[in-house]
Amino acid sequence: MPKGSNVPVPTTGLRVELGWRSGHGVPDADASALLLASGKVRSDNDFVFYNQPVHSSGAVRHEGKRNAGGQVSDTLLVDLARVEPAIETVVLAASSDGGTFGQVPGLYIRVLDAQQGTEVARFDSEGATVETAFVLGEFYRRQGAWKFRAVGQGYSSGLEGLATDFGITVDEPQQAAQPAPSAAPSTPSTAPPAPSTTRPAQPMAPPPPAPVAPPVTVAPPVTPPPAPPAQPTAPVRLTKVTLTKEAPSVSLTKQGGTSGALRVNLNWQVRKQFSGWGSKLGRAVAMHADLDLDLCALYELSDGSKGVVQALGNAYGALHQPPYIHLDGDDRTGAVASGENLTISLDHQQAFRRILIFVTIYEGARSFADLHATVTLQPLHGAPVDFSLDECTVPSTVCALALITNTGSDLVVQREARYLVPERGVSPQRTVDYAYGWGMNWTPGRK
Repeated sequence: MPKGSNVPVPTTGLRVELGWRSGHGVPDADASALLLASGKVRSDNDFVFYNQPVHSSGAVRHEGKRNAGGQVSDTLLVDLARVEPAIETVVLAASSDGGTFGQVPGLYIRVLDAQQGTEVARFDSEGATVETAFVLGEFYRRQGAWKFRAVGQGYSSGLEGLATDFGITVDEPQQAAQPAPSAAPSTPSTAPPAPSTTRPAQPMAPPPPAPVAPPVTVAPPVTPPPAPPAQPTAPVRLTKVTLTKEAPSVSLTKQGGTSGALRVNLNWQVRKQFSGWGSKLGRAVAMHADLDLDLCALYELSDGSKGVVQALGNAYGALHQPPYIHLDGDDRTGAVASGENLTISLDHQQAFRRILIFVTIYEGARSFADLHATVTLQPLHGAPVDFSLDECTVPSTVCALALITNTGSDLVVQREARYLVPERGVSPQRTVDYAYGWGMNWTPGRK
């Protein structure tokens, strides 16, 4: 589509894909959406992005990133049938992290039918220079029908500038206000009173005494207590945390993630190009339709009890009772970003001593070679934590993803990204156990 053009779109589930080519020195980018009434958001809740991934109406959801063969995409799921009547426009935006869009090659946005996978619209954005945010497109309502317009409007002020332009209140550090100089304290004066310059009044006859009325008791007026001041809505936080080899850990406590549910999501995709010893394995994976990875967690509670949460053996756990960890489902393809998640209740964080999140290959491949995966930990409060797994260089069927440790005063997430190679006859779960010293007894299981 050329810039400024529009095309009708079906009122159905649509997948909006923001994409670009990765490479050395290429900044990361993030997709976001703003739901507008009369050109502005109604409240900060109408902003959908990595820190606020689901709109209250369910109409827009931030699905997450994928990286396949050097092609990166960040995805939004939009259900136009669920957009509230007051909303006239859904703005589709992109923001860069660590550079400008002039450094991002092949930037595009495309709209796909979520069920059929067919492309409805595509706009390739070209000519970017110093912009750090873009409105790439928008859905807008006309006479009960929806259209998509290719916009291509850039901002040099990043996601913050874009968001505030549409009425979002953004959390930003502010300097403490300096107190105004106070008046000098009152102290008893020791100086003699100044001489009066007023002429004294002449003496007068005293007035006759007034009649004394009987005393009347008057109740003091009842003053209602003042109404409590309205609590301001917390401004939107734009920060996020990406763990790397150089900076592998983060404090959830310092990020504000001390309560509510912590959602752990794993995305994976087969690489399109293969090299080295893993090329044959990679091609075998690409041709294998039933690739099945399992997201799992070993846990150790503060009372000393230990266990595992996994699809194998239907050990899905529980969120509101020990172990306070629940596996939502078993995604056998990795095609759905929200398909397989672990949820950890931070309301019971004092019950945890440590949690090791790991992934195993259940079937469909002999190794993680030539697979790419992204791990995202999304607390209810605080910034999301994400990281990518390095390319596997060993014949591994199990990978330790992240270790969450309760130090007593802090909850720390440590990026592991550690590929393990089980010995002959040793299961992936037992291999993780040995590597991290959990000390559990294992028996064969199936799902």
